[in-house]
This record gives sequence, structure tokens and C-alpha cells, in this order.
Amino acid sequence: MRKFALITLIALASPALAEDVSMDSKLGNTMEEVQASLAAMGYEVRKAEMEDGKIEVYFVRDGKMGEVYVSPETGAVTKLELKG
Repeated sequence: MRKFALITLIALASPALAEDVSMDSKLGNTMEEVQASLAAMGYEVRKAEMEDGKIEVYFVRDGKMGEVYVSPETGAVTKLELKG
């Protein structure tokens, strides 16, 4: 029973850890929600600010940096840049 519970827990946790931010992502309507969403996806948030009415967040994961712009009205990603 313990082995089954552990396997189930790992299976449920794994998709969240492997999730990538994409143009289809809904991250939240506030800067705090966007930061929390990215952190839950395994990203380290480096900087967050408002720019041209959008939430702009710089992040790092697995040595790769990125930048995402999110509409505060919809919570949707409007621009995504991934850097090697």
C-alpha cells in the first residue's frame, strides 16, 4: 500500500514539475499571481515589473533564461522570449 501511495504521489507531482510556460499559458491577473504560477512551474523569478500595461517577468530554469509578458486583463501570455 505504501509503495502504491508513493508512486501515485510521484505521478501526480511530476506533470507540474515538467510544465513549461507557453503562449497558451494563463498565469494570473496580478504580478504576484504570475510570479506564483511561474514558481509553481519550477521557474526562479528574477525580476517582475509593469511595462506598457503588461506584467513583465524575467525567469530562469535549468540554466535557461526567459522573459514573459502577461495581460493583467486576461492573465494570458502575450509575449514569450526564451534565451539559450
